[in-house]
Amino acid sequence: MSRSFGSPGRYVQRRGEISRLGEHLADLGRQPLFLVDAFLYDRYAESLGKGLGSDFQCRFEKFGGECSDREIARVTKIASDHGADVIVGIGGGKTLDTAKMAAHRTNARMLAVPSIASTDAPTSAVVVVYTDEGVLQEAHNLPRNPDLVLVDPDVIVAAPVRFLMAGVGDALATWYEARANFDAGTLNYISGGFPATRAALAIARECHAVILEQALMAKQAAEAGVVTRAVEDIIEANTLLSGLGFENCGVSAAHGIHDALTVLPEIHGVLHGEKVIFGVLCLLVLENRPQAEIEETLRFCRSLGLPITLADLNIKEDVRAKVRRVAEAAVKGKITHATRAPVGVEEIEAAILAADALGRAA
Repeated sequence: MSRSFGSPGRYVQRRGEISRLGEHLADLGRQPLFLVDAFLYDRYAESLGKGLGSDFQCRFEKFGGECSDREIARVTKIASDHGADVIVGIGGGKTLDTAKMAAHRTNARMLAVPSIASTDAPTSAVVVVYTDEGVLQEAHNLPRNPDLVLVDPDVIVAAPVRFLMAGVGDALATWYEARANFDAGTLNYISGGFPATRAALAIARECHAVILEQALMAKQAAEAGVVTRAVEDIIEANTLLSGLGFENCGVSAAHGIHDALTVLPEIHGVLHGEKVIFGVLCLLVLENRPQAEIEETLRFCRSLGLPITLADLNIKEDVRAKVRRVAEAAVKGKITHATRAPVGVEEIEAAILAADALGRAA
């Protein structure tokens, strides 16, 4: 009968909000360390430093490119040496995860400023650590979420539309995996693991509804470089609804297969949500969901240009051997088993190959 719910302290989404960063930062600390994606560093480091003025003792640092033990240790040392009382992550999910871990290790406050809406990392207390080569290594559940998530839609739309659509792929997994966890009676990621609240399940359902209703219109608007209500709704779904949904309900084999796919070198140029959405198709096959549901998902993904076959993921040679390798890696992960469906190497291998066949026939 127990249950739990976790969330960031605040979530603010408004156009031009990055220019108001100082107003938010003042409530969190006066000696911030900014960890900024290398691609964004020249754009933001100087302008933010000037905008914040002498009220803050700022240190700006470029993100090294991978959320690995080495990079986390490097950023943690910089934060400690600087005496940072707040760490501001500006960039994609791996930048924000590194900032979250450094904030945890230095007992600093945490402010997440996503530059893309491609994952739900900004809101969560989960940190996914990779090797320096980009192979998934482990996940950490931190004791608290970011203090503030600040989302500027103008920043999000300035990024390539592919990132926004990858976020849709990641967010689409939220309800399917919440359902899988609920059916299996598995626990969420809050305070050591509790059953999901009714609120969390409702958020996961709403995330699904928003994605299906708004994603195509948001894609078209973002391709035109404009922010519309559909774009705003998809940014919220990708970032807030998906983040709250996955952390408070749990993930399943869609993310388990994503994690396993990282053992293949040809996958490393594929975005997180692009791998996850193929994992969703595999999960639906694994759970033997109705054909109409699978076909609807395939049509939806195809309309957005999301991958629905192994070839779309750059897996084109020695396919059977590579799928077997992925299946063997997937069953080693705990999250893959968060479903009522039987989960073994043979079952995962069959689900991947069947999902690929369905995608090729779609």
